[in-house]
Amino acid sequence: MGDSFTQLPLQIDPTSKAVSVPESAQSKQLTAELTALNALHRSLLNLDTPVPPPPIPVNPKRSAQIQKLRESGSASFRKGNYPDAIRMYTFGIEMAVGRPGWEPSGLVRDEVSVLYANRAQAHMAMQNWPQAMIDAESSVEMKKAGNTKGWWRKGRCLIEMGRLEEAKEWIEKALDVEEDADLKALSKEIDRAIEKKA
Repeated sequence: MGDSFTQLPLQIDPTSKAVSVPESAQSKQLTAELTALNALHRSLLNLDTPVPPPPIPVNPKRSAQIQKLRESGSASFRKGNYPDAIRMYTFGIEMAVGRPGWEPSGLVRDEVSVLYANRAQAHMAMQNWPQAMIDAESSVEMKKAGNTKGWWRKGRCLIEMGRLEEAKEWIEKALDVEEDADLKALSKEIDRAIEKKA
């Protein structure tokens, strides 16, 4: 047998906002539930801040930590310690991607785009072309416009792997988004390499 619904004549006191029922509708269980509900209501009213404040749109500590990891990675890169640079950039990516959902997605995309582009450069320095290409492409996926480095780095990786047709296609897409001298120079280099191969 299913549960049945019984509508009760609930009353709310306009001043205290306490919920009650007329004596004719009272039962032990209902009285106990309403007593608990009214006690909860009073306790919430007595709090200094009855409603928790909305979350901070951006946690400044997390932003500072991500920036610090990026700077540490760049310092390691300048010293030629590429594995450590990759490790620092990876920690930064994980921290940026792990931001809570209420933080602006644009911020996450910007942070992650730069970190992927930097990690791609570190992989390139180690001639780890496939991984560098994946990171460069991930950087571009996060941010297409204003990301010449990401576009250029994937193009360079494709050239180094001998995938000239793909590199040409990629750089043409890049030039549709970015008018950049480095990308144009890379496009000419790809054309020369394709001519030599033919």
